[in-house]
Amino acid sequence: MTKQDRAVRTRLALIRSAAEQFEARGYIRASLAEISAGAGVSSGALHFHFANKAAVAEAVERAAARALRRVAARGRGGDGCALQRLVDVTHHVARLLCADIVVRAGLRLNAEAVAGRVRDLRREWRECVHELLAEAERRGELAAGMPPHRSSAVVLAATTGIEVLAREDPGWLARPSLTDLWHLLLPCVAAPHLAGALDPAGTGPDHADPHADGEADVGREADTADGALEEPGRAGLALR
Repeated sequence: MTKQDRAVRTRLALIRSAAEQFEARGYIRASLAEISAGAGVSSGALHFHFANKAAVAEAVERAAARALRRVAARGRGGDGCALQRLVDVTHHVARLLCADIVVRAGLRLNAEAVAGRVRDLRREWRECVHELLAEAERRGELAAGMPPHRSSAVVLAATTGIEVLAREDPGWLARPSLTDLWHLLLPCVAAPHLAGALDPAGTGPDHADPHADGEADVGREADTADGALEEPGRAGLALR
């Protein structure tokens, strides 16, 4: 293993350990000593990669943002019914949140603006939902009287509420919970001719890998730009 490979693996271990600490103890109570110990490295190794706790939190948030954007891109760039792709994206996001603590911690840090709100993941989710619903309107998939801005408000309120509730009870992210949600929403949002054609349980395998099709496990990929390590001790640049 090369020196750069070891540095990448150390950085990833620190990001995952930080996510575990932020998730269990919160940003304020989590300490750099606990983060380095959880990663199995010295405090000096941590400071080689991150200047302070805020920089570690920024790296966790950025890694989560990368994974979530991959999921959103699958829906935006897909073919077929836009409403079905929206349903599928919510299931993909839920599975990713269940499977990856870095994604969970990063989303929570972002919601609490711990890292200084370089990016706004909730805004990006709003844009993803609105874009898919605008496409659904162009395709004639929305019910009469449900323009994108109205249907977006309903979908966003429901999905954001589930994500918040899941912080205390992960069962809210289970497939049956989301399926029940879409059973209620689709008759209100979808055009009548789509009744029976949409699958509220999502159109993937029952136990689909949340990291499949390009949704890489953020705990296994380098938190880098174009594969190169960031300059040690600096917080990374925001994803644009």
